[in-house]
Amino acid sequence: MEKGESEVGVAEKKLSASSSYRYWVREAKADAAPLPAPRKIAAEDSSKPNAAALGSVWNQAGTWEEKNLNSWASNRIKELLSSLGTLEFSGGSAVIDEVSKCSGDAFLVTVRNKKRVGYTYELTLKFKGEWLIKEDITKIKGHLDIPEFSFGELDDLQIESSLSEDKDLSSDDKLRIRKDLRSFLAPIRKKLLEFEQELKDR
Repeated sequence: MEKGESEVGVAEKKLSASSSYRYWVREAKADAAPLPAPRKIAAEDSSKPNAAALGSVWNQAGTWEEKNLNSWASNRIKELLSSLGTLEFSGGSAVIDEVSKCSGDAFLVTVRNKKRVGYTYELTLKFKGEWLIKEDITKIKGHLDIPEFSFGELDDLQIESSLSEDKDLSSDDKLRIRKDLRSFLAPIRKKLLEFEQELKDR
């Protein structure tokens, strides 16, 4: 022991000299696995998506992808409802003349490689018809409003009618016409169920 050096100091020097530990340095072992070499993706690999996966080529894991279907859905709803044809009543008949309002959203979502679809819409349909009123055939126009409805809720579909012209109609005549117009509800619901099925099949 050198002069003036304590026993504790000597012990610290011995420990430092015998230790091979280095905090920031990790020595490579001879038997360690080599690092993977980078591999260029071939053109054919990127052009062949997994057939079982849904969604886009870039989303083969099917994690999350949302597709806007508004344009297709609006056009398809208009086509279906415009093909309803003439509805006959006990005292007249009416036909859908135009789908004047068809506003809403439709979408397809891929989540965890599962497809889900949905929509929310509201409609206004113009109608024209003829009713026997006071022994005369009277031409009547108006519109049918269908408040907001969504995917899977067609059982709750409702219809509200408005007449464009009074034509000196009595309260009883108006009530009868509105009751007749509610007969459009069943065929409209049928067409929208057809739309829902087509949406699910996309």
